Amino acid sequence: MRRPDPATGLRFAAVSLILCTANICAVARRSSYALLLDDEEDGGGGGDGSASFSFFPQTQPRGLVYGFYDESCPDAEGIVSSTMRELYLANPNVAAALVRLFFHDCFIHGCDASVLLDRINGDKSEREAAPNQSLRGFGAVDKIKARLEAACPRTVSCADILVLAARDSLVLAGGPSYPVLTGRSDSARAFYDEVGARIPSPNATYTVTLDAFARRGFTERETVALLGAHSIGKVHCRFFKDRIDNFAGTGEPDDTIDADMVEEMRAVCDGDGAAPMEMGYYRQGREVGFGAHYYAKLLGGRGILRSDQQLTAGSTVRWVRVYAAGERGEEVFREDFAHAMVKLAALEPLTGSPGHVRIRCSKPVE
Repeated sequence: MRRPDPATGLRFAAVSLILCTANICAVARRSSYALLLDDEEDGGGGGDGSASFSFFPQTQPRGLVYGFYDESCPDAEGIVSSTMRELYLANPNVAAALVRLFFHDCFIHGCDASVLLDRINGDKSEREAAPNQSLRGFGAVDKIKARLEAACPRTVSCADILVLAARDSLVLAGGPSYPVLTGRSDSARAFYDEVGARIPSPNATYTVTLDAFARRGFTERETVALLGAHSIGKVHCRFFKDRIDNFAGTGEPDDTIDADMVEEMRAVCDGDGAAPMEMGYYRQGREVGFGAHYYAKLLGGRGILRSDQQLTAGSTVRWVRVYAAGERGEEVFREDFAHAMVKLAALEPLTGSPGHVRIRCSKPVE
């Protein structure tokens, strides 16, 4: 049985200080963004609770600790970090792939690495579900796992690898760092039937997206912050081509897209196939990097996915405006995003006897 370091209580206390207490955090957050809110949010957010976070980890998430592998595999987090850097230098697109893989894993039954499994006894894997068929990054997880198995056999779970790799990917892409608690076990099964119902569609309206995130405990503000992960990576044309050709059967483009953006999208998607049929939220030119430029693009009608652009269609637009407000907005976004990622990583942790540590991430326990 895996046991955490006896000093983990002190470590968790340190993490709690990093994440701040509810009272201190509420005051700090209010002062950091109050001047950025416009008149439509007069009154502190309309009373829906979205002006504050719903999660302040003052108590330890069940079974998760800071530095879980300090004794059993002291170099575990260093191996993940160094391997991620190597992979990122070889192909920067791996960062977005692993962040998306992390999200699709954690959004179903918590971060349990169920998305990494192949079919088991003929039962369909989560990878086969429609929302997951374009997922990438499995090879990166396998490479990290192989190095950890060589250093510390049967010790570090695939679930923890994915959570750590997602955080390290974001840092490499210019995103914020945040503390990661570890100690997760790997799921013995996949949840194919639940993926389609839980993962929001790239064509979802903002109400559908908000509902999907609310069912996992996220506020409106947290939802808008998490979608900022779309600032890195690229989107294949098949996920948005209908918006520029025949939106909702009208024979016309989606009228929420800027006219110049429509032409840019057509240039990418109607080409001869020589160029990649994909687009990203570039900072300028073809520069890729994490940041609040994503929200500025949305305010300009340059959302690539309908679900992205829909953030400007309702009450969520206030948070888009907050995050798009220059340097101050960028600061608030990075803080909010990091906090929401900590919350996502703590959903329904599978620890102890119900789970196990896989030797290969795509196969159940051997």
